[in-house]
Amino acid sequence: MLVENVMTRAEGLVKISPMSTVRDALKLMKENDVRSVIVEKTVNSGAYGLLTFKNLLQSIVAEDGDIDLLNVYDIAVMPAFSVSGKLDIQYAAKMMVNSSIKRLLVIDNNELIGILTMSDIIEVLMESVDAL
Repeated sequence: MLVENVMTRAEGLVKISPMSTVRDALKLMKENDVRSVIVEKTVNSGAYGLLTFKNLLQSIVAEDGDIDLLNVYDIAVMPAFSVSGKLDIQYAAKMMVNSSIKRLLVIDNNELIGILTMSDIIEVLMESVDAL
């Protein structure tokens, strides 16, 4: 099964500018009830990033950062780990486990087409168990 058959499509994802404050990112995450936001690229040849609860905890709580002084680009993972939509989910899952990450952006031709999470993969596994 391919990543593009399992991922969440880009249209449903929450995105933020890298120049936004961390406070803005927290508000956006709360309003949309999400644990991560996609950091938009600033130029066509640029890279997408990912801001997660883990980044926020590390930067604000552990390092005593100020949510009004830090911008998203200061703490987001940029470029984010990514895979092609045409990749078999087995390899994406292996990459996630080996790199200890829970989310992969799905990028084709340097454009965001979705996100793949560990939950997406587990859901497919659970469905295959039910089918037996």
